[in-house]
Amino acid sequence: MSFLSATLDRVKPSPTVAVTTMAAELRAAGHDVIGLGAGEPDFDTPQNIKDAAIAAIHAGRTKYTAPDGIIELKQAICAKFERENGLSYKPAQISVSTGGKQVLYNALMATLNPGDEVVIPAPYWVSYPDMVRLAGGEPVIVECGIEAGFRMTPEQLEAAITPKTKWLIFNSPSNPTGAGYTRDQLRALTDVLMRHPHVWVMSDDMYEHLVYDGFEFASPAQLEPGLYERTLTVNGVSKAYAMTGWRIGYAGGPEKLIAAMRKIQSQSTTNPCSISQWAAVEALNGPQDFIGPNNDLFKRRRDLVVARLNAIDGMTCPVPDGAFYVYPSIAGLIGRTTAAGTRIDDDETFAKALLEEAKVAVVFGAAFGLSPNFRISYATSDAALEEACDRIARFCADLKP
Repeated sequence: MSFLSATLDRVKPSPTVAVTTMAAELRAAGHDVIGLGAGEPDFDTPQNIKDAAIAAIHAGRTKYTAPDGIIELKQAICAKFERENGLSYKPAQISVSTGGKQVLYNALMATLNPGDEVVIPAPYWVSYPDMVRLAGGEPVIVECGIEAGFRMTPEQLEAAITPKTKWLIFNSPSNPTGAGYTRDQLRALTDVLMRHPHVWVMSDDMYEHLVYDGFEFASPAQLEPGLYERTLTVNGVSKAYAMTGWRIGYAGGPEKLIAAMRKIQSQSTTNPCSISQWAAVEALNGPQDFIGPNNDLFKRRRDLVVARLNAIDGMTCPVPDGAFYVYPSIAGLIGRTTAAGTRIDDDETFAKALLEEAKVAVVFGAAFGLSPNFRISYATSDAALEEACDRIARFCADLKP
């Protein structure tokens, strides 16, 4: 009998973490590797947020807190939801965790029973299906191809729902594609959900503030108040506030669900870092004026990468609405052979060969549930992106039929 849990057979390690680790190892060995795998802004955390953390340390705010967050942070989150999303929550309806991933995991652990189904549009963030499996549920994957702009249609959602469906996981703008749903597109999905009152909505809004070209963000419960009592609206400070390492995610939802998530957290990690919580208070309550200039920089980088990749024969790169990723198709490159003799059979062999031969680290599309594609994070310097695109272009130009 194996010592390890059989549940582990249902999941795999995070491919994005694996790519980042592999790139770091090659770099440590002396190779000039450009890492485009991590979904992490290269900006520093704003000074006022760092100052708030330092002040919290000097004030002795270094003790345990309530398991799912200090009241000051919950109040700041309530104010944010009201101000930016028109959603009214009480502090008892707010959960704060060690990153958005833990929020999602807690909710799934608190609600899923064996056989429960969770609808997940693909391409999806790599962790969604495996978290569902860890919680005992079954992911139901809905493929949303490049021809549909990587967006799920209402007909696809309707077809995926069964009596066993417990959740829809919804992410807009999306990781890995950056695709966002317009209000009309989202309304078409919420109309379907209103016909199925047993289905709850887990809305991952982590990239809410990272949108371009006038795209107007909307969250499901904001657009359709009838979903308020069965929606968990998830967000965090990692992306827009350049606070990935601070590990603060949060959610608003029905009080009964939040209490169940609190119970899970109280017996696993307990409270998020107290210092990070006070920093997050300042992030949400303090000046927001840096977000616009940061977005302008991200948009410029997006346009650079999209133009460069679309100039490569055999590659197609849609223009994303938000986040800081592109998800190009390499359908035109499948079957070719690299200069070193590797046949490109799929996006995984493409990404591996690109790392080995061109020293550019990207994440292969199969990790996100839709091939043949790969993901690039353009949350890095213009110089690194230019050089990476040069290397990718040379690598592809050297491919042989």
